[in-house]
Amino acid sequence: MHTTGTIAAALGAELVGPSDRPIRGLGTLDGAGPEELTFIRSAAFAAEWRSSRAGAAIVSRGLEVPGHDSAARALLVVPDADMALTKALGLFAPPASRPAPGVHPSALVDVSARVGAGASIGPMCVVEAGATIGDGAVLVSQVFVGAGATVGAGTTLHAHVSIGERCVVGRQCLLHPGVVIGADGFGFVSSPDGRGLQKVPHIGTVEIGDQVEIGANSCVDRAKFGSTTVGSGTKIDNLVQVGHNCRIGRACLICGQVGLAGSVTVGDGVILAGQVGVADNLTIGPRARLGAGSGVTRSVPAGQTWLGYPAAEARECLRNWSALLSLATRLRRLEQATNIPAGDA
Repeated sequence: MHTTGTIAAALGAELVGPSDRPIRGLGTLDGAGPEELTFIRSAAFAAEWRSSRAGAAIVSRGLEVPGHDSAARALLVVPDADMALTKALGLFAPPASRPAPGVHPSALVDVSARVGAGASIGPMCVVEAGATIGDGAVLVSQVFVGAGATVGAGTTLHAHVSIGERCVVGRQCLLHPGVVIGADGFGFVSSPDGRGLQKVPHIGTVEIGDQVEIGANSCVDRAKFGSTTVGSGTKIDNLVQVGHNCRIGRACLICGQVGLAGSVTVGDGVILAGQVGVADNLTIGPRARLGAGSGVTRSVPAGQTWLGYPAAEARECLRNWSALLSLATRLRRLEQATNIPAGDA
């Protein structure tokens, strides 16, 4: 069991309050109990501390916390509460379970596949001819690794992950259940008689860098030719679609339900918030940020923040929204003054 003192020492925090208060877990500011730790990142949260039952809180330095009783409860003051919370969560995380190395009797591993030292291939997995499973990699259960594909050392593939033939997943990656790497890209042309659609073959691959995390049921399509690529350190949320021949840079954050059409280029350090959609053949410059629900129909310069549909630079978009709200207000006043619906005026 941890105490406020041991947690403060682990976080390098300034402790304001008792050091011997027991802490058994973490909770939200309005839901934590007397033996739980919470966090305060803003003045709005600080104002709720008085009514919270939490025994201790991680607090960003410089925030005033009204009503704090240092004789009864503890504040752990740090430069950044969000960063410190990440470390605190690690203190309380249950020990990770790791399956024993080896191949489960129900798994099918081709004799020409290479399985590295300490790798674990779980129940009902399939590893096809010429595939490589790196040292210490874990295939949890019902994972498919196609012919000639590579899974890097220390990578974990959870249940029902599928890695298509010749695709590459780097070292120390984490792919959550249902991820599909290397399905065909979405490409069709009209048939010569104009009465149907003809499938475009996709003969390329997917290359995933090192330390990439991909959330449940996300898909990265194989390239028409060449490779669809995801740079090292990039984190992809659940239910994301990455189209054929996309090139995603390093250390990007791509949130849930984002959709990238074919041949989109995403620079290093880009943040795409939830449900962003990007049309094909566009470029999102390094360190650009796209707000939730943005529909991107033109390329975004490096370092800029864009919002809306169609997406525009944030200040321009906010001005447009303000103008629309102002127009709506004027129309309502006109209706009230004339008793005539504005659309009929």
